[in-house]
Amino acid sequence: MSETRRKLTTIFCADVQDYTRLMGADEEGTLASLKRCREAMGRLIESHGGRVINTWGDGLIADFPSVVEAVRAAVDTQNELAGFNARRPADGRMLFRIGINLGDVIVEGDDIYGDGVNIAARLQASAAAGGIVISSTVYDQVRNKVAVGFEFLGPLMVKNVDEGVPSYAVKIGDARDETPPAERSGPARPQPQPAVMAAAISEARPAPRGRRLYGVLAVIAAVLICINLLSWQGIFWARFPVLALAVVAALAWNRDQTLFNRKFTSLAIVALGIAGINLFTWTGQFWAMWPILGIAAVMGVRWSMRR
Repeated sequence: MSETRRKLTTIFCADVQDYTRLMGADEEGTLASLKRCREAMGRLIESHGGRVINTWGDGLIADFPSVVEAVRAAVDTQNELAGFNARRPADGRMLFRIGINLGDVIVEGDDIYGDGVNIAARLQASAAAGGIVISSTVYDQVRNKVAVGFEFLGPLMVKNVDEGVPSYAVKIGDARDETPPAERSGPARPQPQPAVMAAAISEARPAPRGRRLYGVLAVIAAVLICINLLSWQGIFWARFPVLALAVVAALAWNRDQTLFNRKFTSLAIVALGIAGINLFTWTGQFWAMWPILGIAAVMGVRWSMRR
């Protein structure tokens, strides 16, 4: 008998949107496309250190020892399949939905079971065609390590799980699902309850502490400018502290934003601050190009080594 044990792993679930309709229109062509897409997906999963556990119908489940590599594999998969689908008619595209969760699972032989798997499957079912949805446990691990954006979707209700699972959509480009919602197959998604909508809205808005900080910085900047103007002696000295306050505000915004890679954005903010100092102390020489070039080189190296 196979040994039963538990482990913490990253679960990757995928299936095809509108698979029943595709099979009804062209069984042989759909099966050939499914095989090709699965081969590409399996290759990318293995290249990122993952393992395909099982396939059934149009579905696939894999696991990864690394959360970051699981998300990168999903992004690479959707990008490669987007190229494959670009050459196909709109009504014949094979669009996969992917869900990723980090959780504790039961291992029996080569299979895995448990709530961690159920959550990944539910995340996959909630994804748009050609899209990726991840749990908050995955988001916490990858938000500063993968060069993509994230959109908070609110708590997702999962069977046998008492509390909703906070989920995020991975933003990898323009939406690839061109099928009108009324024509999609499968059960309709439940509309979010007021409590869920309130949680999503509160997550999307800036934190009250952040708003207060911006307000305080704006007041300080206004006071400094007024003092400079009221004591005018031909020098606009307030430009330097106002520039410093602007950099602090930008760094505070960067701490909470999820649209861009925070490390890259912080380097860009520093580069703009240096350029501002150069312009405010202009003597006919743009010396800021050297530190900005160095920052650009650091950003380029980090980007090339992100995988």
